[in-house]
Amino acid sequence: MKVTPAACAAAILAAVVVAGCGGDDDGGGDSAQAAGGGSLTVYSSLPLQGASKNQAEAIRNGMKLALEQAGGRVGDYKIKYTSLDDSTAQAGAWTPEATSANARKAAQDDSTIAYLGEFNSGASAVSIPILNETGVPQNGLTNTAVGLTTDAAGSEPGEPDKYYPTGERNYVRIVPKDDIQGAALVTMMKQDGCSKVFMTNDKEVFGAGLARNIELTAKEQGVDVIANEGIDKNAANYRSLASSASSKGADCMVYAGITANNAVQLFKDFSAAMPDAKLYGPDGIAESGFADPKEGGIPASVASKVKVSIAVLPPDEYGPEGQKFFKDYEAEYGDSSPDPYAIYGFESMSLTLDAIKRAAADGKVDKAAVIDQLFATKDRSSVLGTYSIDENGDTTLTDYGSYRIDKGQLVFDETVKAQAG
Repeated sequence: MKVTPAACAAAILAAVVVAGCGGDDDGGGDSAQAAGGGSLTVYSSLPLQGASKNQAEAIRNGMKLALEQAGGRVGDYKIKYTSLDDSTAQAGAWTPEATSANARKAAQDDSTIAYLGEFNSGASAVSIPILNETGVPQNGLTNTAVGLTTDAAGSEPGEPDKYYPTGERNYVRIVPKDDIQGAALVTMMKQDGCSKVFMTNDKEVFGAGLARNIELTAKEQGVDVIANEGIDKNAANYRSLASSASSKGADCMVYAGITANNAVQLFKDFSAAMPDAKLYGPDGIAESGFADPKEGGIPASVASKVKVSIAVLPPDEYGPEGQKFFKDYEAEYGDSSPDPYAIYGFESMSLTLDAIKRAAADGKVDKAAVIDQLFATKDRSSVLGTYSIDENGDTTLTDYGSYRIDKGQLVFDETVKAQAG
């Protein structure tokens, strides 16, 4: 679903937090290569309008909480956080134009030390090359598309090299990639007895790639995927496609894509055409804009048939650090059950600040040094658990959660320990 450098800790709240859609707090151009302190800027780029708005705001809140708890500083460096919006009201989702503008803004700011974004893999496919040109450290947040970091199964020709024009890597992510998520979805469907799976995808970098991963893993696990159909996100409905799936005897449907690409209509039409079918989707629809009818999501009659995979577990499934995060989040924002991805916002900022701290300990804080430290992350104890960053920039975490929807809320069912084939 998520290339600038990353910055440091948290300081006096009023000076640190930038709120609001596309909020921007330009500070003055202290160079990120200053050796004796100064001001460093961490940018985030998230879709703060449209279907993913609530999820994006929870991620941003997580970032702000991490910075606040760090005192707004890393050693001698004051960390300024600037929140950018990669969506537009008209599109109701991220756009290439807004994403490009955000990446260029960060790339051209001498004080930039990190870029936290994007929320969507397709958006990162736009921003990574821009940030790579100037060596900005980037954390891909919730991005799961395989091709952003490797040429493994599920990637497209030319990936990932086409995203890194300098030939050097500047991008990492802390969410497991889609060969893991694809395996998790197949595991869920197999456990539920799916015999004929009709798959749809939204044709984006994330959706098309995840669909390939599902197909490959399904073949290995003996699950019959009878179709993989790309959808037109602007279609009025998908009744004909759903009718075709029903006529072919499909007993399950899995969608690879995001809410903003007409997922609600798709699930409603498949539910109507296949009333006894089980319906599945990835983290790209794990948000209130899909789950909650009050937010334009699916009705309860459809929700009862849906399961969603998310690389997030409930508070009691995490260790002490993760459980503390949820308590602190509730104390700060009054929300006892935040969007599942809020914890990734917290860890993206925390990891960035830690990389800056490690760079400072080595005597040099600049973008290249922070990138080196991000890739040097090993056995990090965090709110997500203990993980490392591998040579491709991927996390070693692999657990996904299976969630159902009840009364407009995502409800945890079980941990799915699925491995890529």
